[in-house]
Amino acid sequence: MKQIERDSNGLITGVDYTFTDDGLIDWRKMIRPEFLVANKDRANGETDVTKLKDYQLIILLGGIKELAQIRGYTDVRYDIQTPSSDYVAAACSISWIPNYETEGRGVTFSSVGDASPNNTKSFARHFLGPIAENRSFVRCVRNFLKINIVAQEELGNANIASEQQEESSNSLDPRDMLAEIMKSKGIAFDVVKTKLEKEKFDGADKLSSVGDIPKIKCFELIERMKKAKSKSK
Repeated sequence: MKQIERDSNGLITGVDYTFTDDGLIDWRKMIRPEFLVANKDRANGETDVTKLKDYQLIILLGGIKELAQIRGYTDVRYDIQTPSSDYVAAACSISWIPNYETEGRGVTFSSVGDASPNNTKSFARHFLGPIAENRSFVRCVRNFLKINIVAQEELGNANIASEQQEESSNSLDPRDMLAEIMKSKGIAFDVVKTKLEKEKFDGADKLSSVGDIPKIKCFELIERMKKAKSKSK
């Protein structure tokens, strides 16, 4: 069994790191070619990944996992929410170990991934929970490491060519869902804001509309409102 050893900068001894001009690790260039494939919707028939730009590529899950292992982490946690029977959202939080890029401090970083019949295809539609979990994980890793290549797990319907288009096509925005359930139960935004302020939710005093509430908090509020009685008319 090989023992992983890290130096004082938090880097694994024996790994050939690539660095940017400003001395930070170029995590994009740390992705091995075998973990990259051409995005058929954007590659114009080219299959040689070394000739394609980032927006023409897709990174495989194995590549994401390898980068996470090289960077180093102590904990991965998921918060799974199911506001409806055909919609699952997952927030992935990863506790990264200290290295020189974070000035020797441990950092926790989070990202959200979701899955519904509208943004999945074929058999994936029957496994919305795992799909949402994987999406949140790959987004958490690549966003933290500043990698601008979409992951295979993030691709939805076959006609969707990019992550940005996928997200904009998804009509099940948790903020819209929260607004709908507030309307159906006769709950005003001011009531929600006051409740969040009493619960000392960070930034509650600065909220001006449902659109300002973080998505993951929306999921929690939706679940709470579902269990609450509707306002008497």
